[in-house]
Amino acid sequence: MKTHQRLWKFTYAITLLLFCSMFGWSATACSGSDSNENKKEPTPKPEVNTGIPDKQGMTIKGKITCEGKAVAQVVVSDGIEVTTTNEQGVYYLPSKKKYGYVFITIPAGYEVATKNGNMPDFFRKVNSIKANMVEQHDFTLTKVDNQKHAIVAMADFHLANRNDDLKQFAEVASDINETIDRLKRQGYKVYGLSLGDESWDVYWYERQFNIKEAVQQIKKIDAPVFHCMGNHDNDPYYANDWMAEKAFIDCFPIYYSFNAGNSHYVVLDNIEYLNNGGSLGTIGDRSYNTTIIKEQMEWLKKDLALVKDKTQPLVIAFHAPLYRSPGLDILGNPTATYQLDNAQEFTDLLREFKNVQVLSGHTHDNYNIAKLNNIHEHNTSAICATWWWTNKLTNNRQHICRDGTPGGYGVYLFNDNNLEWYYKSKGHDKGYQFRTYDLNKVYISPEQVNGNTKLFSSYARGYNKTNNNNEVLINVWNFDKGWNIEVTEDGKPLTVRRTVGYDPLHILCYEAPRCADNKEPTGAFVTTRTAHLFKVKASNATSTLHIKVTDSFGNTFEETMARPKAFDTYMK
Repeated sequence: MKTHQRLWKFTYAITLLLFCSMFGWSATACSGSDSNENKKEPTPKPEVNTGIPDKQGMTIKGKITCEGKAVAQVVVSDGIEVTTTNEQGVYYLPSKKKYGYVFITIPAGYEVATKNGNMPDFFRKVNSIKANMVEQHDFTLTKVDNQKHAIVAMADFHLANRNDDLKQFAEVASDINETIDRLKRQGYKVYGLSLGDESWDVYWYERQFNIKEAVQQIKKIDAPVFHCMGNHDNDPYYANDWMAEKAFIDCFPIYYSFNAGNSHYVVLDNIEYLNNGGSLGTIGDRSYNTTIIKEQMEWLKKDLALVKDKTQPLVIAFHAPLYRSPGLDILGNPTATYQLDNAQEFTDLLREFKNVQVLSGHTHDNYNIAKLNNIHEHNTSAICATWWWTNKLTNNRQHICRDGTPGGYGVYLFNDNNLEWYYKSKGHDKGYQFRTYDLNKVYISPEQVNGNTKLFSSYARGYNKTNNNNEVLINVWNFDKGWNIEVTEDGKPLTVRRTVGYDPLHILCYEAPRCADNKEPTGAFVTTRTAHLFKVKASNATSTLHIKVTDSFGNTFEETMARPKAFDTYMK
């Protein structure tokens, strides 16, 4: 009897997988698990017909209203076709329903309700199996004044139910919610914006924690959250970009746009997932290209063509950065080389726009690049810092990224066409914008790596040797060309020199404890070279320095640095 039961279960499983493959569903969406997050949602039901007549060739139709009145000129799309509502608030799309949804571009001065916690209700699922069936999907808007609004930009969550990440994320979410509450009290409408890698593909099946579970955790954020897809948000059982992103599509559109105040926002998917060797039951190599695929680029052209005012802020969010992390050339100027494969086509498309802000993540580092006059990229450090390791290894003392930036998020403040921004570190107030090191005291001893000096020597970056040069290192993680750094010693200005190097605190918080445990640090997690470091040379080892950092908007951040200054995991 047991043999027959096992045979029946095996036959059922094989049949289920074949059935999923026939209809292009992801393995997670088709899973028969009892988990609510893994259950396949029922086929979406069209809205109740409100008398909108069918039109030849139009497979999706609907009406957009606010307080029962029609709203004209609202942009509607299925990810390929783009249209606008007429004077009666009615739209038609000749959709082939490839992506399985229809969405609106929320117009300026409006919001939509949220569903399932904090998910903006601007999209509807459609029946992609019955592509020729006519469906009606209506949308309701609410009139608001969001000229004054704030965006909380959050990159690289890497939630996987491991490494105490869910507990740690709850603490980060609490910090974000404190910021959101403070902004609301200042009169801002606040929206959350993910920059991708909400989940961690390699643990989807091992930990039974995929993108749907990650989205559940992100509901802890007390604001509407617009989601973005990263390379780790793909299903690792598929060696095909389209198939691998279906699990994310079950939750949220992979690209779309919306408006708030005078700003137009576009969220893109710039990851083409390759995942060589992936198949049902087997995780591939999880490789990918950083590119905006042709179909998406064509949609972007249509979307931007409908933005009439080219001087208004245009905010484009995607996961992988437009530019690589900058270095310094022989003259000391920051370098700027493209990382996005089709960056030239992308930037050419933006040529008419005067004020483009690109928000990206992926690197777990923080940097700003404004090589082109009209485009400023803000690459944002990670919510998870170093994949949730540093906070765990230091007993909740340092949540720090590979370049020394504290784990945190970007805050962007819009008021009409005016824009300011700052980086907010988890566990610190908004004034925490740099960290200083007395290099005379920066030394990681053999005792701190438990005697594993040979292993550690490959990662020490020179900090396993004493330094008595009376130098001070300053890490200004959100530095850009509009910032200024001044250092005085007994009232006398010191020469500040920008340099490329490695943040010593991150080495102390990640590589050192890993080596102390006689474990090889993971290559992707080790300290990275960064160009937001600055050095000064003091006259002696005990003088007090005054450091004043001024950002692009005239905000000042200061420290009176008494020396010697201790170097340990308790430092600020």
